[in-house]
Amino acid sequence: MDSRPMGKLAVLVLLPMLAMWLLAADSSRPASGVSAVARCELEGVVDTGSGEYLANCVQRAEQGGYSALLVRVDTPGGSLEATRTIVRAFLGSSVPVLVWVGPSGAHAGSAGVFITLAANLTAMAPGTDLGAAHPVVGVTGANPEDVGGSQLARKVENDAVAFAESIAHQRGRNAEWAASAVRDSVAASAESALALRVVDHLAPSEAEFLAWADGRAVQVAGGDTVRLSTRDAQVVELAPSFSQRVVHALAHPALVYLLFLMAALGLVVELSHPGGIAPGVMGAMALVLALVASSALPVRTGALILLLLGAMFIIAELFVTSGLLGLTGVVLLGLGGLFLVDQFNPNWFVDRSFRVSWTWVVPTTVVVAGAAAYVAWRSAQTRRLPQRGGDAGLVGEEGTTLAPVTPESGEVFVHGERWRATSPAPIRRGAHVVVRRVEGLTLFVDEVKT
Repeated sequence: MDSRPMGKLAVLVLLPMLAMWLLAADSSRPASGVSAVARCELEGVVDTGSGEYLANCVQRAEQGGYSALLVRVDTPGGSLEATRTIVRAFLGSSVPVLVWVGPSGAHAGSAGVFITLAANLTAMAPGTDLGAAHPVVGVTGANPEDVGGSQLARKVENDAVAFAESIAHQRGRNAEWAASAVRDSVAASAESALALRVVDHLAPSEAEFLAWADGRAVQVAGGDTVRLSTRDAQVVELAPSFSQRVVHALAHPALVYLLFLMAALGLVVELSHPGGIAPGVMGAMALVLALVASSALPVRTGALILLLLGAMFIIAELFVTSGLLGLTGVVLLGLGGLFLVDQFNPNWFVDRSFRVSWTWVVPTTVVVAGAAAYVAWRSAQTRRLPQRGGDAGLVGEEGTTLAPVTPESGEVFVHGERWRATSPAPIRRGAHVVVRRVEGLTLFVDEVKT
């Protein structure tokens, strides 16, 4: 058989596919001869996923030959290690990094302060704010010294202050304010930040920021001075990878709490209705996702134990039906949600808002409690019903004799099946009978008088 036609067909099919793949792989590169700015976003918590994403954005901007990297920031803070990764990438970048805190209503809090300070040029939209990088503890917002001791609190604070001051000095910003943002939880509005030389410009939009930055000279890694060409530049979005999206999407306390509740409810439904499969699979998947997400957040081990115990107590309620176990489980779930986030974690700097709030815990816990109570009630009802399967399920069933039944032998039709039967009193063929007891494959029946 001649393989040449098949070879030509393969070439005709593969060449367009290869061309499309090359175009897709090169879609993030700027058009030749056109000034281009790479763009990425930091929205939500600073976690492993977002830290890896922003560091990767710097690398892609360098490799792609972009004139600058624009980063939009709106964050409550997050992991100090991920923050250091981002700051290290910004300070070591050979491409100018421009950070814009926006749009109006956005916030660069806690760990976001370090990231904003690390940019070559920084702008804020009117109506935004920056600061409050001092660590707080738990749902009460207590001072770290009251919880962790003065030595530990001073060590954590001094390390963060030195980190903020070193960034501010390197970028020529107000180091005194940077230190006070950590020590005293000082925050500043966009206008105040500009007056204090914390940021360089007020810009209501990214386009206005790029127009203002055009022609300005900044110093990048290695001491080189670069003059920006950003006015009317082509803005190219650098999207995160799938794994970075997943890790970042899961890194929210409310979502972790909701996943634990879904896991508990799924397992409760599966155990109360064995064989459903889907609730059990969904519950197991939710539990795995909750554990994965909790590994990317500053969560308390004790809170995780409370959540797991709460789920176990609710499941135990299915078999005991006391009411007390279910109520205890619901209370443990609520407490686990409230104390889930460890806001005094030396590796994290987050706002007080970064937690599972009462407004989230109460309604979700009530919903799960109601669903679990309904499932337990239905299970209790089912247990009170007469047994329909096995030997015990035949007792009380009625049927018809297929042959005369005597104390020694006989045959009856019961429950859609033929059975050997005996009776203390002779019963004629075709009579109506009821099963009194079962021994092996023999039914002991009595005639039903009509």
